[in-house]
Amino acid sequence: MGARAWALLLVLCGTIFLEGIDIAMLAIAIPAIRSDLGLSTGTAAWVLSAYVLGYAGFTLLGGRAADLLGRRRMFLVWLGVFLLFSGLGGLATEGWMLIVARFVTGLAAAFMTPAAMSIITTSYAEGPERNKALLVFAGTSAGGFSLGLVVGGLLTGLGWRWVFFAPVLLAGAILAAAVRLVPGEAVPERRTPGLRGFDLPGAAAAAGAMLLLAFGVVRLEHGLAGWPLTAGAAAAGLLLGAAFVRIERRTAEPLVRLGILRTGSVVRAGLGALLFVGAFMGFQFVLTLYLQELRGWSSWQTAIALVVMGCDVILAPTLTPRLVARYGHARVILAGFLLATAAYGLFLPVGMDWTYAAMFPTLLLAGTAFALALGPLMIAATEGVAEKEQGLAGGVLQTGLQFGAAIGISGVTAVHGLASSGTHTASPLSAFHAALTVPLAMALLGVLLSAQGLRRRRSGRRIAGGGGGQPAARSEADSGRPVVSEVR
Repeated sequence: MGARAWALLLVLCGTIFLEGIDIAMLAIAIPAIRSDLGLSTGTAAWVLSAYVLGYAGFTLLGGRAADLLGRRRMFLVWLGVFLLFSGLGGLATEGWMLIVARFVTGLAAAFMTPAAMSIITTSYAEGPERNKALLVFAGTSAGGFSLGLVVGGLLTGLGWRWVFFAPVLLAGAILAAAVRLVPGEAVPERRTPGLRGFDLPGAAAAAGAMLLLAFGVVRLEHGLAGWPLTAGAAAAGLLLGAAFVRIERRTAEPLVRLGILRTGSVVRAGLGALLFVGAFMGFQFVLTLYLQELRGWSSWQTAIALVVMGCDVILAPTLTPRLVARYGHARVILAGFLLATAAYGLFLPVGMDWTYAAMFPTLLLAGTAFALALGPLMIAATEGVAEKEQGLAGGVLQTGLQFGAAIGISGVTAVHGLASSGTHTASPLSAFHAALTVPLAMALLGVLLSAQGLRRRRSGRRIAGGGGGQPAARSEADSGRPVVSEVR
């Protein structure tokens, strides 16, 4: 890739870095925010959950909007919204102000992130160039989260409002560079011009379904308390989802071509992202509670301890591309899930007297697993998808990522709460052991899913090659057809 291609990638990676560091810093700052503003436990929890609702509820719609309204336009507009509401969050004096600011910030990320990913997949030629770009993009995401834990601890010491103002400065720099570097593209013509040309009923049904389902997932952390509301939200979300499918089948210009949801690689990548990120976030949440609540570590000590999990920011752009080029992304995804399973399994018998050296192998394996799995999952989600639907494919993947994070954290919280309330619990550590089974189970499910995907991929190659011993049909990139990269 040329200098301009690397400069564009740096800008797009800056966006996903911004998103990762923003989430991590707020997680560290919540206790200080709660104390300073006098927030109740429920309000403090909603400050975190509001972002998840906005992000998970609108990611599918955001991905499709990039295809229909223009990737550059969606990227720049929603990056500006992210900047604005992050700043407003820093000025908040009441809990409801923070909740609104975080919801809109999450909504902005839901449009901004799929647009950034689809700019990558349409600006870099499919094959090694695009794979490298996606792997760097994925590694930057996790690196932002890991660094955010440390930076969040430092900024919270200066004042929790800096946790909101620092992303404003970073977003402003990214926006200024993006105006110059992000390429424009022709917006697809619609048969019906103006607002009437959009599938507004489908958009409303999709957003409503995702919001209700995300709300139901977030409420899982309450366990059996208030289960009618949780079940009602999930049921309403499923009904709206069914209505969305019905609308898309009947409309002349559907928001989502339902056929893409029958594409095995796209769906498996979305489910794989859900399981992998859910396991990773659930484990990290339990680990943080273990270190701070049981071991008495400070937030600063905890952040430093978790830095090793950010090793993927180095491994993703260096080691993973070589492994993908040699073994294919399906095998590398499977290896990532296997490493994650080993990491969580090693930590399952954790004791009160474990040294950091005893925890280190788990932390290193978890970070390495992230480097191996997330980038190749992005490759799998967009491979072979038409350019006009790259935003939609990215939206499906990002939806899986956000729902996975919500499910992982809510799942371990619910199990920990149930185990803590049980009369059979011999010690506080027993509840943590129970909660650790959630990420382990999700990682094991991911192993089964990725192994099935690998078998189907091999089967498809045998069929394409005309028999078990024949070479598989070449991809479009190898078939002699020109593949043009927009950025050189």
